[in-house]
Amino acid sequence: MTHAVETRAKAEFDTEIRQSNAPMTADEMSQALQDFDAVIPSLGDAFSPAVFDAAGDIRCKLLANFGVGYNHIDVNAAKAAGVAVTNTPGAVTDATADIAMTLLLMSARRAAEGERLVRSGQWEGWHPTQMLGLHVTGKHVGIVGLGRIGEAIARRCHFGFGMTVSYIARSEKSPGFPVQRIQSVAAMAAEVDFLVIAVPGGAETRHLVDANVLAAMKPTGHLVNIARGEVVDEEALISALETGALGGAGLDVYEFEPEVPARLRGLENVTLLPHLGTAAEEVRSAMGHMALDNVSAQQDGRPLPNPV
Repeated sequence: MTHAVETRAKAEFDTEIRQSNAPMTADEMSQALQDFDAVIPSLGDAFSPAVFDAAGDIRCKLLANFGVGYNHIDVNAAKAAGVAVTNTPGAVTDATADIAMTLLLMSARRAAEGERLVRSGQWEGWHPTQMLGLHVTGKHVGIVGLGRIGEAIARRCHFGFGMTVSYIARSEKSPGFPVQRIQSVAAMAAEVDFLVIAVPGGAETRHLVDANVLAAMKPTGHLVNIARGEVVDEEALISALETGALGGAGLDVYEFEPEVPARLRGLENVTLLPHLGTAAEEVRSAMGHMALDNVSAQQDGRPLPNPV
């Protein structure tokens, strides 16, 4: 955790801070459920039904997840074990939307490829047709999922770049600027220049963007994923990029994270970031404080601010 969050945690609670940033093992998670009143897990800490079963006599009453996405926690198993689950919505919205725009621009304008060229020492100077990319301003963006983060991305696209915005969502949205709802992901993919993924992970959205959706996209189209890696069929995406069926992609998440296939790493037409969506000090501190607010509420017997 950031210094501010660790300082508060130690001041307000009898706190043990894990020294490793690697995901907890199943045994560590089961032991934590036995030993602590509250646990603040993060992405990668897979609290499965088996973890709860192995814990046996569970002391823990709260998993205050450090992050808005919680598909690594089996909420039903937690509930059955008497463990509440919270997350950190709101704190991550703008930072994640900013990373989406970073990836969209980098992919469209071949920025990562250009940076590698300069670093290689092989750049021979400017010329009129060097590394021509896709102009962003005025293009058509399709956003899969128009929740907090999706709307923040749409707002940046509309007001910042004059883009036409289409979206997929369970219900009609009225963000205060023009948007068009489309029912089918494949239908929207066929129309847009940029397809941005901003839905939660989990069984319902696994491979929502599959080979058929990718095949529907324009050969000049770009895919941006700041959601969860498993929402996109990574193998199908690699094939589309390798064959030129897709113009490019910008990824902050991966299907089998932190494993990134060598075939994907070897491609020039993809921008790869190491899950930087919320990686700003102010944002990570806000997330930590939100998690601690939930711990405090649980300790005092108050309603949890951010239950899932």
